[in-house]
Amino acid sequence: MIEARHLRVLRAVAATGSFSAAGRELGCTQPAVSQQMKALEASVGTPLLIRSGREMRLTQAGEALVRHAAGILSGLTAAEEEVAAIAGLRAGRVRLVSFPSGSSTLVPTALAALRAAHPGTRVSLEEAEPPRSVELLREGDCDIALAFRYERATDAADAEQAGEGEWDDLVVRPLLTDRLVALVPERHRLARTGASESVAIGDLAAEPWIAGCPRCRGQLVQVCESAGFTPRIDFATDDYPAVVGLVGAGLGVAVLPQLAIESVRPRGARAVTLEPAVRREIVALTLPDLAQVPAVSATLDQLERAAARAG
Repeated sequence: MIEARHLRVLRAVAATGSFSAAGRELGCTQPAVSQQMKALEASVGTPLLIRSGREMRLTQAGEALVRHAAGILSGLTAAEEEVAAIAGLRAGRVRLVSFPSGSSTLVPTALAALRAAHPGTRVSLEEAEPPRSVELLREGDCDIALAFRYERATDAADAEQAGEGEWDDLVVRPLLTDRLVALVPERHRLARTGASESVAIGDLAAEPWIAGCPRCRGQLVQVCESAGFTPRIDFATDDYPAVVGLVGAGLGVAVLPQLAIESVRPRGARAVTLEPAVRREIVALTLPDLAQVPAVSATLDQLERAAARAG
C-alpha cells in the first residue's frame, strides 16, 4: 500500500536531487528520508531511484509514480479540506423526511434556525408518512425521519401498523406530544363548547365523518370503537386542508392532530377538546452512526428547539 507521506518524500527527492536536500525541505533528517524511500520501494516492489555516487535519478517506475503523485496528493488535500469543512459545519448535507403537518410547522422553524447558524449546511426535504418514512431511513434514503406514534398503540398488531416496532436500533429524539382534537362545522351544536370544556367522542357517534391519512383513519376507527360505535366515514383524504374544508362546508366532523390544524386556517370549522384524550408522540429518528455526523446532530437539535417553541 502506498502511503501519502512516502509520496511527499519521493516528490521532494525528485525535486531536490538528494536525500539531504529533501530532508531540509521536509524538516527531517537524511536517514529518515532514506528509510521512507526504502519503505516506498518495498511497498511497490521495484526500485524507484538509481544511486550513482553523489548523483541520484529516477527509474522509469519512479518517474511514473512522481507523475501521478501530484494528482494523488492534491486530491487527498482537497478531501481533507472537505471533510474538515463538514466536521466544522461549514459544509454538509442532510436528507430529511417528514409527514405533512410536521413539514408545515416544525420543519420550517428548525431549518431557518439551522441555516442562520450554519449557512453551509444544505437540507433536502421529502414528505412521507410513517411507517414509510422509517423504511426510507433504514434503506439509506434519508438521514432523519420525522415520525409519530399514537399512545394507545400498545399491542403488537397496532404497534406494527403504526410503525413503532423495532425502533430499538434507531436513535429516537422525542420532540413533542400532540393531542387530537375534534373539528366540527361552525354551526354545529357542539361548536359553542367553551374553551375549558371538552366533548366526548361518543357525542359525535351519529355524525358523518371525514377521515384523514390511512394511519389516522385507523386510529379514528379504533378510538370510536372503544367508545362503542363505528364511525360512518363519508369522505377520506390524505390532505389536511381538504379535511378542514369539508368540515367547514358542513359535510361532516373529523378528528385531527392539533399540529395539523395549526398548519391550516380552519375557515368555517371549530376545534373542540376531545375526551378521552388521544395523543400522538412526535419524534425525530436517525441511525446511531448518523447521529454522530455534525450536520445531522445540529438538525436534530434545531428540530428539538422548534418543537419546544411549538409546545
